[in-house]
Amino acid sequence: MRRRPSGSTSDDGDSPLQEPLDAFEPDIESHVWSEQQEQQRQPSSEAVGWVDEGQRGGVQQDSNHQSPSRFFGKPQAQDWPSSSSSKGPINLFDDAFSGSDSSSMRDGTNVNLDGMADAQRRRKNRLTSPWTTSLSTVIATLASALLVYIIVQSFLTRQLDPKGCELSYMRPAFAKYSDFDTEHTRFASKYSLYLYREGGIDEDTRVKGIPVLFIPGNAGSYKQVRPLAAEAANYYHDVIRHDEGALREGKRTLDFFSVDFNEDITAFHGQTLLDQAEYLNEAISFILSLYHDPNRSLRESGLPDPSSVMIIGHSMGGIVARTMLTMPNYRVNSINTIITLSAPHGRAPVSFDAEIVKTYSTINKYWRDAHSQQWANKNPLWHVTLVSIAGGGLDTMVPSEYASLSSIVPETHGFTVFTSSIPNVWTGMDHLAIMWCDQFRKSVIRALYDVADVRRPSQTQPRAERMRVFRRRFLTGMEDVAEKLLPQQEPRAILTLEDSSNAIVAQGERLILRELGVATNARIHLLPIPPQGTNEGTKFSLLTNQALDDDSVLEVMFCSVFPLQSGQSADLFSMNMELSGDSARSTRLACKNGGVDAILLPASTSESRYPFDHAPPFSYLQYDLEDLAEHQFVAVVDKAKEPIASWVTAEFSANSASNIRSHAGLRTLLTAGLDVHLSSSRSIVNEVKIPALYSGLLSYKISIAKQGQDSSSPELFTPLLRQYVSEPYESKFFVNVKEADINIHGVAPYMPPPLQGISAAQGLSLQIWSDPSSEKSLVLSLKLDLIGSLGKLVMRYRTVFAAFPLLVVALVLRRQFSVYDESDIFIPFSEALDHCLRTSLPILVMALSFLAMSLANAAQKSRHVAPLGPLDAVRNATESATDFTQNDLLLGSQDPFFWFLVPLFGLISVGVCVLMNYVILIVTHVLAFAYSRIRSISPKTEDGKRTAAAFAVSSLRQRIIITAFLVLLVSTVIPYQFAYMVLCIIQLATSIRAIRLLWEAHTCANYNFVNYVHSLLILMLWVLPINLPVLVVWVHNLAVHWLTPFSSHHNILSVMPFILLVETLSTGRMIPRVTTRVHYITNILLIVIALYAAVYGVSYAYLLHHVVNVFSAWLFGLHVAESRFFLQGLRHVLDEESTSNNRDTKKRP
Repeated sequence: MRRRPSGSTSDDGDSPLQEPLDAFEPDIESHVWSEQQEQQRQPSSEAVGWVDEGQRGGVQQDSNHQSPSRFFGKPQAQDWPSSSSSKGPINLFDDAFSGSDSSSMRDGTNVNLDGMADAQRRRKNRLTSPWTTSLSTVIATLASALLVYIIVQSFLTRQLDPKGCELSYMRPAFAKYSDFDTEHTRFASKYSLYLYREGGIDEDTRVKGIPVLFIPGNAGSYKQVRPLAAEAANYYHDVIRHDEGALREGKRTLDFFSVDFNEDITAFHGQTLLDQAEYLNEAISFILSLYHDPNRSLRESGLPDPSSVMIIGHSMGGIVARTMLTMPNYRVNSINTIITLSAPHGRAPVSFDAEIVKTYSTINKYWRDAHSQQWANKNPLWHVTLVSIAGGGLDTMVPSEYASLSSIVPETHGFTVFTSSIPNVWTGMDHLAIMWCDQFRKSVIRALYDVADVRRPSQTQPRAERMRVFRRRFLTGMEDVAEKLLPQQEPRAILTLEDSSNAIVAQGERLILRELGVATNARIHLLPIPPQGTNEGTKFSLLTNQALDDDSVLEVMFCSVFPLQSGQSADLFSMNMELSGDSARSTRLACKNGGVDAILLPASTSESRYPFDHAPPFSYLQYDLEDLAEHQFVAVVDKAKEPIASWVTAEFSANSASNIRSHAGLRTLLTAGLDVHLSSSRSIVNEVKIPALYSGLLSYKISIAKQGQDSSSPELFTPLLRQYVSEPYESKFFVNVKEADINIHGVAPYMPPPLQGISAAQGLSLQIWSDPSSEKSLVLSLKLDLIGSLGKLVMRYRTVFAAFPLLVVALVLRRQFSVYDESDIFIPFSEALDHCLRTSLPILVMALSFLAMSLANAAQKSRHVAPLGPLDAVRNATESATDFTQNDLLLGSQDPFFWFLVPLFGLISVGVCVLMNYVILIVTHVLAFAYSRIRSISPKTEDGKRTAAAFAVSSLRQRIIITAFLVLLVSTVIPYQFAYMVLCIIQLATSIRAIRLLWEAHTCANYNFVNYVHSLLILMLWVLPINLPVLVVWVHNLAVHWLTPFSSHHNILSVMPFILLVETLSTGRMIPRVTTRVHYITNILLIVIALYAAVYGVSYAYLLHHVVNVFSAWLFGLHVAESRFFLQGLRHVLDEESTSNNRDTKKRP
């Protein structure tokens, strides 16, 4: 683009895209001047420097013409010494420029150099190098780096759960349903449906059993179904088909189907999630139709055709499964059982896409509204059971707290459990291992077979029975919701004893058997059950290293006196044990087997290391006294015929003696810790409840020490520790424990409150089983692990660092614009950051800290609101009483104790911004150096000014065509995120060209422009990660030849201000100064960006793009408003100093 010749009166070029470059100023080189040299210098006959609008356009201004600087406060031309006459060394950053001290002279006016020299010595603002930094910035950066190092080291090396998963093996074979084509679904060209068959066991591709659909997660493969489907085929082939009782109860093989989503990325894109849900509903209709086709089905005649499919969803596949029930094409009652593995139900993993946040909100609201209905016939989800299984701390892809269902479904319809709680699993799992872990897949498949019932059209048992099965399979059995089966049993054994039998343990005494099989015949040990009401809170506990099943040598029965009536035969019972001998006086006891309620515990011996060791588990029975109201005795039957190394210990104990509740507050526990002393006369199991420790952000270390003399008898077992929280159901076991790491997934940041409207956190509880025969006391010591706690911030707050640094960048930009409007110097990013560290940033961080405490206090009050009445438990009516978005703001914390995280994240963000600044400086300078070697600088014109070619800009026509083409693509084909990435590249190129020009022409205008475009590049690059996920999804769709455009992300207004601003900057135009009250708008917009990034940036990160987009529109408006065309229309409104000098004040028609 050419500059108009001097004296031209053409009005062409009023458009900001046509105006010449601000950077195209004559060379103004800084010199080191001595006072004597300044006095000897003659004033220059030509004043050069900033050129106002008339000068840049080559237009002669008359006295009546209103200069744009009247509105924007643009400095007028100032005389500077000619570089050709200077004898001092050139130093670009030695001169100081100050608008307040500059001489306001027009062309041809002489300048007093003595006065200028004095003014230069008085200037406060100096042109500093963008590479320089201050001591405060260095200290803050080093502190930030140290914090990041400690946090990362803690995350990688401390408070790590042991890995205990065993490998699984399979012989997979897949059959693809090619006829599930476009006649059935519009996604047939993108997705595919497969049937799994296990090689060597079942290779017939006809359906024959109960349909189960597996849904892979984010970027998952349909082949991930192999471990589960292989175990189902093997278990049916090896066990169930030989069990006549199971076959009569409707157990049949499981037909596993899997979907190939071409590794779609659902975690980042809501529309992709909805597309998958739509496809899966159509796939279910197709699957159910297979069972109606005699050519494709081998089902037994007389069985009802399936009307529903069981669902297993991994990761985001679990969210897709829940979404299916909300879709218009959902077939009613086609889904009634959903098991999800590491699925983030509570909130979206990231909030970079508006559609994913909206979809989550819609799905969760649908499920809450459904379960808030008073009557079952109005609840569309009444028959649906939902079980969410989380992997725990080893899952570093999705925070396990996000798997919680407490805010979505009531306990009657679903629950959340951790793999470390599941019997015979007892280990955490990472995000992928949960799909192939051998112990875990066995538990899942057995649970599916337990709920299966081919005799029903639904192919499953009723909802209540399914919930009982899932609780029995997945929970430890010690939870409050665990159901005892003993009251439902019928007496099956008759014991006949002598009245004078000495096998009865005295009331209140403990039974300890160190060896079984001492007697040649079966021997019974009776513990009398205390009368009801004798001791409030009495419980029965029994622990043994023997299994309590039908094949065991040990049996525990609960008996009642049972005198035979006349004509009644003892043959009605399955077992009749006559132990009275020849005694005439005997007592008969009708007994129930307590083995049905046996709880499995990991074995804890002196050789034990982990709970998942290959060792036979312990068996544990626990009953409240009220559960045994109909019984008088507990009979421990030793059926071993020869001595074996087994032991049993049993007792009745008072809860008041074995349960210890800590009333210490959180701050006391964190500073002083907790010490608990258990005497040598302690119970078999003791429990320590610590309600104050409920946060998942804190970690602890516990040690268990023994005190006292060694007993004469060997120890039966070593201490066994269980840590647990009640919501979600998370238990961890520590065997042979001396020291252990304690960390929980309790109350977590940003998680919605539970449905019940009361606190779901009962705090941390510790259960300790120890040898009651030992004469040693135990001392438990619990201490805070501060370094280990820092590592927990990574999973809970990793998305904070996509938002908090934007707060720092916004404050830095605010300082840069303020200084520029006052002094006409656009200071470097590093200098502005240093100033913010000493002024605005600490104030804002302090204000945000107080806000975090206020929000946490409000959340705490709402958590402790009691239910309105007993009807709440039945209705689950919580939608009106609970704000499920109350934890979305700022830290998302429900505890004011964590206010210090605001300054901590602020400090880390400062370090990240400093690093980002210098990385961009290095990259741009290196590329500028390479660019200068490739492309030579164009020569100067006769008047010493650079031509437009020096900035390497394209022609106006080319820019208009490219911009129009980009706008057309965004509105039709490509998402606006792609256009934004292109704009970031263009802005990077603009920064490179600006640096190149600054090296050739050391002018203040070039200096300002370099700093300006550099800071805007930093701002744009911080917003770029928010746009990248959607862009990745779009590129992935292209890779799989899915060319259908997104239904969203084509709003041209979402990127148009960025396009206009970046295009304006690519012409080298510097933003004008604003010295009127209008500059407050810039300050306000940047403060809004800073506050929004901190308060809403984590939960609604996608809006950060739009907030910065508004700011870009404002900057472009300032560029546009600089032109005379704009000012001539708005001069009378915005110029508060307009006087009678304005010639044209009449209204125009």
